[in-house]
This record gives sequence, C-alpha cells and structure tokens, in this order.
Amino acid sequence: MKAKTQLTGRVIFKGDPGYETARKNWDPHTDRFPKVFVFAKKTRDVANAIKWAREHKVPIRPRSGRHALETNLSQVNGGLVIDTSELKKITLNKKSNTAVVETGNRVGRIVDTLARQGYMAPFGDSPSVGIGGITPGGGIGPLQRTTGLISDNLLALEMVDAKGRIIRASKKRNSDLLWASRGGGGGNFGVYTKYKFKVRRAPVRATVFSITWPWEQFEEVVKAWQRWAPFTSTKLGSELSVGPKKGGNVSMLGVYLGCKKKALKFLQPILSVGTTTKRDIQSLPWLQATKFLLAPDPILPQKFSNQFSSGFGRRPFPDKAFKYMREFLEKAEGGTPAGFYFLNWGGAIRKIAPRATAFYWRDPHYYVEWNSSWVKPSHAAKNIALARNTRKKLQPFIVGSYINVPDQGIKCSGPVYYGKNFARLRRVKAKYDPQNVFNNPQSIPPAK
Repeated sequence: MKAKTQLTGRVIFKGDPGYETARKNWDPHTDRFPKVFVFAKKTRDVANAIKWAREHKVPIRPRSGRHALETNLSQVNGGLVIDTSELKKITLNKKSNTAVVETGNRVGRIVDTLARQGYMAPFGDSPSVGIGGITPGGGIGPLQRTTGLISDNLLALEMVDAKGRIIRASKKRNSDLLWASRGGGGGNFGVYTKYKFKVRRAPVRATVFSITWPWEQFEEVVKAWQRWAPFTSTKLGSELSVGPKKGGNVSMLGVYLGCKKKALKFLQPILSVGTTTKRDIQSLPWLQATKFLLAPDPILPQKFSNQFSSGFGRRPFPDKAFKYMREFLEKAEGGTPAGFYFLNWGGAIRKIAPRATAFYWRDPHYYVEWNSSWVKPSHAAKNIALARNTRKKLQPFIVGSYINVPDQGIKCSGPVYYGKNFARLRRVKAKYDPQNVFNNPQSIPPAK
C-alpha cells in the first residue's frame, strides 16, 4: 500500500537546516536523533503526523515544553517528534471562569496572560515548563493547597488518538479519558492539543516570601518544616530546597494568599527556627507576585544534566532518613542545582478522593524530590547511581513517585506512579490506544 498522508505544519527532517535546534531539550545532553520533527500549527497537523508515522512504521513522541526530565521520553531515535509548542492560543471566558489553552503554551505565559486580566491559574516552580506535559501528570506547585493540582482544574480536552482522530473529552463525553488525563501522565493516550481549565479571580495582592538559612542547619529546618508546613493555613504554599554541602544553602520560597500581617503570623513557627540569613517577605500586586514565584529559568538548554527521583511523605523523616539525605548532599557536585526539594501538601488536594482522578497520592503530608546534577558527561554514571541509590535508602520513608519527575531506575513503575489507579489506567489505555502506539520506556501498557 502506497503511503498517502502528507506531513503538514513546520516539518524538519534529519539533515535539514534547523534540525539541531529542534533537537535541543532542556537537558543539554540530549542523545536522541529523531527522523523528523513536526511543529504543529493546528490540530490537523498533529493528526497528519500520527497517520504518517503509522504508515511509515516509525515511533512517535509528543513534546510540548521540551522539559522532559528523561530525554528519551520526549525524543526517540529514528522516530517522529510531534511538537505542539507553536499551538499558543489562550482564551479566557470571564462569564464561566474558564480558560481554553492550546498545549504549546508554557506555564509562565498562561500565568502572565491570566494575571493581567485579574485571574489566577495553578502553576509549578518553573515558567518554561509546557502546559501540555505538566497537566496530565498532575501539576504540583505553591498554589495547590488552595486551587488543587493543575489537573484538578482540567474540565475538558482535545486529543488526537492513534488513528489520527480528533477526540474531545469532558464530564459528559469520553469521561474516562478526562479521568485518565487528570494524573495519568503525558504521552500515554494520544497527543493533547487543547485544555479547558477552571480559573479563579486572583487576589488583588498576595504575600510572597523567600527565606534562607545556612546549609549546616538543614536538619533542624527540614524537621521543623515537615511538622509545620502540612498543617498551616491552606492559603499558604511553601517549597523548601536544600542544596549540596559544597556551596549550598537552605531556602524556602512561597506565597500566602492574604495580607502580610497574617502571613507573618503563619510563618512565625518556621521563622523562629535556626538563624535565617535572608528574609524577604513582601505584599505585592498579583502580577508581581507571580514574577517573584516564577523566576525566569533558561528556556533552552541549561548547563547541567540531572537525574531526578521523587516520592511522598506521610510522616516526618526519622533520623535515619536524614543520615541518607546528608550522605547524598555531601556527595552531590557543588555549584550545580543538585539537592532536595520539599513541597507542602493537603488542603484542596486532599479534598479529592484518590480514585476520583488518575492522580492517586492525595493523603501524604508533603512531596519530596532530589536530583543529582553534573556538567561533564563522564560524571553521568556516578550521579545517576547516587540519585537511584538514595531512592533505595529512602524507600521505607516514602510512598509512590510523581510521574512528571520520572525515574527510569524504578522497576514495575506503574503502581509506584499511579497507586491503585494503575489497573483502571490500563483499561483506558486499551480503549484509546489498544495497539500501544504511544509508548515510551515507562508508559502505561494496555490491559490485555
């Protein structure tokens, strides 16, 4: 049978001008060489790309923000990468408090566009992450205790399936696909092209804070944070980072959706711990507050390669966990973004039952991730081993893992990412992609 589908959109084959630029991911050591990139200009371009790939029997990888923390999840040797980054429309409906966004938008652009019109949308810790990928994986961030996860605000979507058909999902139709897309991870069911979100009026002002402590006080600060952060006001979101021993410190960034006086009252228990070296606490108009929280990061590429892993804590770390944390931070390369990162949980996240959406990990008290970083490719193996061995040691103190921070060292990863929702996700996969066209090293296999 003669192949009949033509590729449309902005098409770049291997060997074409612009190929190397198209190949660059956030991780600078991208080592995959796809056959062709299709930068979709409209949904039909995505459909044509999928049909073409199937006719030519080449693997497919969807990509939106180029932020995949494991390169081979968004690129594949000899395959076709469907890049939605040029699908950038954002439509706010003030009557219904909803926004329709195309999946090529980066989180920062959506937050900025809505903030200028007096609205707020949940976001993570980086403005350059693509909304296309962060949403189906859950989407965690400092506002989640008030707004829920990014995916909790997803009301409807448009997706192109493995046959190139355009499918729409909402509570009323294809509701199983909507359920799966709220925490079931990107790249499993099809290529998403549009999301409809519930949005909220933004506060006129918010209180933002950035606090720093010396590295030597990390145990004291983390212990206090783990006992305070999950139980303080749900209008307060905080993320705590601990850098490497060589040149690192302890820093807390966050927001309180209210006045500075109340923020200081809620922050008092953590501010009284250790000796802070910096306290920046400001009441700002909402747009400025988002800029404070979403400090620009390099869009492409950064200097460092990373190995991440993650989990959720149901109770504070015991001393043994701190011993392993310290070992990791002492071995991590100085001058890199390596370290530990904690985010407080609860509030709106916990109000949703674990089976109500594909995102299962609703009841922990905090989220934890760690990453080792390196510049020289020759340092890769030891750093990957450092992150993965730390996971083995911390295993007794955490549950699950976050699909948007994938770790390909996790064997039989389905139940680790999706808990008791994995079996149902496999059934949804079997319905929308029975031949497993959309697959990657940790994708959901269809139910038999």
